[in-house]
Amino acid sequence: MSTSSSLKTTPLTAIHKELGGKLVPFAGWQMPIQFQGVIQEHQCVRDGVGIFDVSHMGEIEIQGPSAKSLIQKLVTNDIDSMQDNQALYTLMCLEHGGVVDDLLVHRFSEDHYFLCVNASNTDKDYEWILKNAGSCDAKIRNTSLETAQFAVQGKNSEPLLQKLCEISLSEIKYYHFKKTKIHNCESIIARTGYTGEDGFEIYIDADHAEPVFRAILDAGKDFNLQPIGLGARDTLRMEMGYALYGNEINEKSKPLEAGLGWVIKLGKKDFIGRAELEKQKHAGNKRKLVGIRLLGRGVLRPHYQILKNGAPVGELTSGTFSPSLNTGIGLCYVSSEYAEPGTQLDVEIRKLSVPAEVVKPPFLPTRVKK
Repeated sequence: MSTSSSLKTTPLTAIHKELGGKLVPFAGWQMPIQFQGVIQEHQCVRDGVGIFDVSHMGEIEIQGPSAKSLIQKLVTNDIDSMQDNQALYTLMCLEHGGVVDDLLVHRFSEDHYFLCVNASNTDKDYEWILKNAGSCDAKIRNTSLETAQFAVQGKNSEPLLQKLCEISLSEIKYYHFKKTKIHNCESIIARTGYTGEDGFEIYIDADHAEPVFRAILDAGKDFNLQPIGLGARDTLRMEMGYALYGNEINEKSKPLEAGLGWVIKLGKKDFIGRAELEKQKHAGNKRKLVGIRLLGRGVLRPHYQILKNGAPVGELTSGTFSPSLNTGIGLCYVSSEYAEPGTQLDVEIRKLSVPAEVVKPPFLPTRVKK
């Protein structure tokens, strides 16, 4: 699963080449950035259904009598009320409050969980967990290279996958999952995703990835299914205002400024970073992460300056052209006084000041099945 260079490859690289995917380096992996084109692929997901190879994402399994207490110590959200077959979005933070990673916790049982973590952070996260596990009674395994992951996203994702599954997918609620067989292969199917559409993320043994992916492509012919690259994955998540690690959040960022207070449960005792996050909450936010939408022509890119009356008041963390809105959109940190939706600002694009307004994400309504 690695190339002759330092880039890792997923079990589906041969299929991506066969389907005309344009492969680029991403987070240490060789990944398809697009197939037919970013705008077409974006609309395919918004209008029907698309399939993504997200096998570069990391999976870490934690099992044993101390699994629950270890995860409670590591993450900011509270897993105490999680039920079996439930998923939860959360952060792992450093003592000073910076973000180690944002991730999904999946609970199989009281003493068995797996974490889905960001590709660029997998090894770092694994080492961080081991470092903080001490002598606790839990087995911690990095299962990333044995696991493939697909995302099937869009309003037709359920009827498409139902053709290949032996359980009723309608019974899986949002942010829940089931162990089941897909195309006669053991898998985990979670009703989660990064697009704002109804859809599923499928975890499967890497050895079964290619036949299952081909079976989904075949079953998807009736639904005009297309393979989707990382380019459209980014425009889709941007329209939802979802944070991306390395852009909106990192080890130096303050998650409360990023609007992630909803996954920080300060009422929970003794998780890493709690004391600093409590201080930050009492101190208040000097800046906030907001959405910004161009009112003039242009495409937004990270690090463009945000201006008010010609003076810098912030900087873009992510920026793109929104195919759904037909305009430039972005996420940026701005001084709190300019964070109110509707505030008129400018973005400096190639030395020109282009008018824009602050928007509260998402930029268009989510259609996840809650």
